[in-house]
Amino acid sequence: MHVNPAPTQGPSVEWPVWVGDVPRPAAAFQPRTQVRKKARAARTGGSDVVLSGAGGVGKSQLAASLARELRDQERTDETGLDVLVWARATSTDQIITAYAEAAGRLQLPGVSPDDEDGAAQLFLRWLAATGRRWLVVLDDVTDPAAVQEWWPDSGAGRGWVLATSRREDALLSGQGRNLVRLGLYTDAESRAYLQRRLTDAGHAHLHDATQAGEIAAELGHLPLALGHAAAYLINKRRTMGDYLNLLRDTSSRLGDLFPLSGDTEGYGRPVTASLLLSLDAAQESDTSGLARPLLHLASLMDPLGHPATTWTTPAVLSFLRTARPPQRRWLRRHHPAVRQTEVHSALEALRTYSMLTQDTTTAPIRMHALTARAVRESIPSSMLPAMARTSADAILSLWPRHDHEERELAAVLRANVVQLDELTRPALWQPEAHPCIYRVSSSLTDAGLYQQAIEYDERTARHSNDIHGPDHPDTLIARHNLAVSYSDAGRVQDALNLCERVLADRERTLGEDHPDTLDARNNLAGSYSDAGRVQDALNLRERVLADYERILGEDHPDTLDARNNLAGSYSAAGRVQDALNLRERVLADYERILGDDHPDTLRARNNLAVSYSAAGRVQDALNLCERVLADRERILGEDHPDTLTARHNLAVSYSAAGRVQDALNLGERVLADRERILGEDHPATLTTRNNLASSYSDAGRVQDALNLCERVLADRERILGEDHPATLTTRHNLAVSYSAAGRVQDALNLCERVLADYERILGEDHPDTLTARHNLASSYSDAGRVQDALNLRERVLADRERILGDDHPDTLTARHNLARARDTAAAGQQPDTATPATAPNHHPPQTPPSNRYGHPNRSL
Repeated sequence: MHVNPAPTQGPSVEWPVWVGDVPRPAAAFQPRTQVRKKARAARTGGSDVVLSGAGGVGKSQLAASLARELRDQERTDETGLDVLVWARATSTDQIITAYAEAAGRLQLPGVSPDDEDGAAQLFLRWLAATGRRWLVVLDDVTDPAAVQEWWPDSGAGRGWVLATSRREDALLSGQGRNLVRLGLYTDAESRAYLQRRLTDAGHAHLHDATQAGEIAAELGHLPLALGHAAAYLINKRRTMGDYLNLLRDTSSRLGDLFPLSGDTEGYGRPVTASLLLSLDAAQESDTSGLARPLLHLASLMDPLGHPATTWTTPAVLSFLRTARPPQRRWLRRHHPAVRQTEVHSALEALRTYSMLTQDTTTAPIRMHALTARAVRESIPSSMLPAMARTSADAILSLWPRHDHEERELAAVLRANVVQLDELTRPALWQPEAHPCIYRVSSSLTDAGLYQQAIEYDERTARHSNDIHGPDHPDTLIARHNLAVSYSDAGRVQDALNLCERVLADRERTLGEDHPDTLDARNNLAGSYSDAGRVQDALNLRERVLADYERILGEDHPDTLDARNNLAGSYSAAGRVQDALNLRERVLADYERILGDDHPDTLRARNNLAVSYSAAGRVQDALNLCERVLADRERILGEDHPDTLTARHNLAVSYSAAGRVQDALNLGERVLADRERILGEDHPATLTTRNNLASSYSDAGRVQDALNLCERVLADRERILGEDHPATLTTRHNLAVSYSAAGRVQDALNLCERVLADYERILGEDHPDTLTARHNLASSYSDAGRVQDALNLRERVLADRERILGDDHPDTLTARHNLARARDTAAAGQQPDTATPATAPNHHPPQTPPSNRYGHPNRSL
């Protein structure tokens, strides 16, 4: 077979030969050390390199740096270059022109100025056969297939091809090519860039280390944007703080933040245009016509990621049907249904051109924050409300039925709702608040993030007030949710104050008998109970029950709930038999109306077990707890939070029945389950850890109990805060553990602190404050301070008689302890005191959980 010999260069060629303009070094250039190492390693291994990445990450700058590094080496047989060609590769014409120029400069035989294609082909053949050292840079490859025939063959192994592209096609990593991804600056690189850029420009005084980090984060560490930001600071002499304010102002447009005058590196186009450069190409390759509307929707989501399944939900498919151009222009209403395969095709086109990033087809989809901002600026304002509510519908449809089943997904969805609302407000609030707004609130509580729930609900209440006004139903719901969050976080008085306000507002705007007003009254009763105002809670719950029976009927679910809550108030007031009788009725009602297996029925069965325990019917309580656990395992599954609670309560019943080892074994299992399912820091996990410490104490494992109690206290102080009621309970329990371990003074000191905390936070008459006072008296006795103990016991009895009544079980206990203390003191003996009560949160709340979204028809 005849093979044409490779052309040789003419005898008068002046070496080296440089063709094309290698970009000048960028100001404050960051070497991108890790990526540079990968490129060098690939070259050493004989592979060409394609630097791939989104627009603005600095691919061309790094390629230029690598090219100059080789070009500027001393030319020997092993180092330096004889030929360097820098060719723009956005079109094959540009490549052909550069190759033809190189062929002419090399004086290759047969080159004709009238035949660029032929000259370019001659140059390719020369590259494959020459013994000279060469480098060809193909900058910004937009069509890998078209470039394929113009890709040089290193042949003799003396040459190297370095390319850049926004794409990641398989074609770019085949045939001896190594695809090296270039991403954003690291935080350190971003900071170093800003500092050096301002310093080199003679404006080091504009640099602020803290604000530089904030600017870098706001700009997503995108080199292109950081370059424009630095130029803006230099040109305008603005402080970094001023620039941050402009950047965070959502009304500012990218064209103002990154003017063309800031293009100091010669990109030749505005930042917005650079960020969207690939969109037209993506649209051309996408036959579905969905690339642009999908990109619009994605730009409203969290840049850190949203579920890929968002865009195949019914809500989105319905929206896309009319969002893409009609297939027949003469029939404007012809919008065929959108198929999921079309959505996947459009997403693939956007990924190919780096408009979106996704590690796998099922991984979250991400979009750089500045790209998203540029896309949003192109969305017609008339389309934004529909797009916002479509996205919200999609998010809500993906929410897991129970957050614990998919905690990571729930966290991602929360972040996306917050982002969507911030970017499109008031779209999600009109004509009324979208349910996803309230779903975030309940999700934060399910995750045990009480402080975050408060902050979110405070913002929600402000937004609703600003958009709808103070008396709008959505504003009252938002206030209600905030009250629930206050209660969860232990801010009892704040919750009570807000509940009183919501009730007053609903009575004024809706009337005294409106169902929402009844709900508010019911919730206020719950706040009274939390605040220790036992009689006020009982009185209001009796009224609420009477109202529900009169207005909704005896068998309405809200009436049953009110009856259940009243039973809880009877129990708190020491009316043990009244509570038990009412709970037996409530259970019978639930079984008759809702059925044996309804969650509310299971909850009523659980609460009846609590009443059996309080009445001393230990075996009845244990039997019912075992049934509740079996029912929940069968109906809800072994890992449902309610099942874990039932398992937890059974452990408590074992303890009450004296089955110490059974209680301890089950407590350890519950702790392991909650750590695995809810996480180590979830409040329910901390409660289980707290109760396990009590089981260790019951089993005589004093040091184990003390160690675990100390850990729980540290965890609760860190997660819930020093003043949360659960934290106070743990501090109280630790004092008991100190006493059991013989550390009398430590116990006394902690008891004094606990009492002071309870008096300050819950008030002097709260039942927990009375218990703390009682326990401090016990510590005085242990320390031999007989008179102090006697004085405090007299006060405890007087308080309990005044607040709880003469016949309350706690009052009877206080009377008994005082009598023994008096007898012992009179005999001059060391007091034999009762064991302090630890109140270890053994049982869950006796009322149904609050509904934070829609109408709040459940109590706190």
